[in-house]
Amino acid sequence: MITGIPKEIKAEENRVAMTPAGVEVMVHHGHVVLVEKNAGAASGFVDESYAEVGAEIVAAPKEIYDRAEMVMHVKEPMPLEYDYIREGQIVFTYLHLAADEELTHALIRSGAVAIAYETIQKTDGSLPLLTPMSEVAGRMAIQQGAKYLEMAQGGQGVLLGGVPGVDPGMVVVIGAGTVGTNAARMACGLGAKVYLLDMNLDRLRYLSDVMPSNCFLLMSSPSTIRDLVSRADVVVGAVLIPGAKTPRLVTRDMLKTMKKGSVLVDVAIDQGGCFETSRATTHSKPTFEVDGIVHYCVGNMPGAVAKTSTVALTNATLPYAVEIADKGWKQAMSENPEIRLGANVVHGRVTYRGVADAFGMEPASIDEILCIAAGRRA
Repeated sequence: MITGIPKEIKAEENRVAMTPAGVEVMVHHGHVVLVEKNAGAASGFVDESYAEVGAEIVAAPKEIYDRAEMVMHVKEPMPLEYDYIREGQIVFTYLHLAADEELTHALIRSGAVAIAYETIQKTDGSLPLLTPMSEVAGRMAIQQGAKYLEMAQGGQGVLLGGVPGVDPGMVVVIGAGTVGTNAARMACGLGAKVYLLDMNLDRLRYLSDVMPSNCFLLMSSPSTIRDLVSRADVVVGAVLIPGAKTPRLVTRDMLKTMKKGSVLVDVAIDQGGCFETSRATTHSKPTFEVDGIVHYCVGNMPGAVAKTSTVALTNATLPYAVEIADKGWKQAMSENPEIRLGANVVHGRVTYRGVADAFGMEPASIDEILCIAAGRRA
């Protein structure tokens, strides 16, 4: 299979979909890999490194789309790329379609096979391609929250860890999945007083045995959130419903009860955001204020540490990319239920319920589509 790796064009996105080491594995499996010129440069991977392991360096993204049977991105295709996507082409990337109606309709019109990293799911409910970036984003959320608490950054001037004789800062993390747990661990390591909220009691029981003593596990509810955010210095929104739009858990009214100069970090902004006042920001303009509360809502946080993120992402995506390339998407989905759950839009039909529900559509059955395809082959 011909696999294409275009350069990311989303604002300030420095990652690349595959490292040279990943390309080498694809080539050893007999596949052709096209890499756009300078696609890996911002992550520290030069064209020569790709060429040495068998990649073909191409000059323009259109050539990638014209020739590749599967296109691998990090972030979702941008509007400039919509017309490049063709019928039957596999688009394998983070899509977050439930928060992006324009892209959803563009993929429907294209007739492509859109497989989302974030909805590939194991039988235990884990999200293997989202996990590495969630680990990065969770840890970065606390770094950013601590930075924007500084007065020079618009914050109230609180040091999260405190010092002897002075209370530490208070961090509230909403959602105890991978992002939330990593954020809580990082905040605990700095010495903050940390509240970690979730609605899964079994998850809270497990975390109570493994989290540091300065992490307090609470069942999430509107009243608990309302109480804690009024006292918090940093609030991290880390809620995820796979493939679906994120619920708004911190309202505008709650902001009015918060301390001026406290910080909201919305890691879920790609899926619509956890806070009513959230709107997507960029690394060059990462924050804005509402009612005196600093909001950090960068949609591609791991792009700021691109080398770490690119290696971590390739480690996770490569086995799935190899399987899709070796078998083709139909056989790969038929044999691997994890990949089948990654199907979001196939041949003009939305196949993932969370995406369909976000836009009032009736989802198509990927199993039926695969059965029809198998019948045609026969």
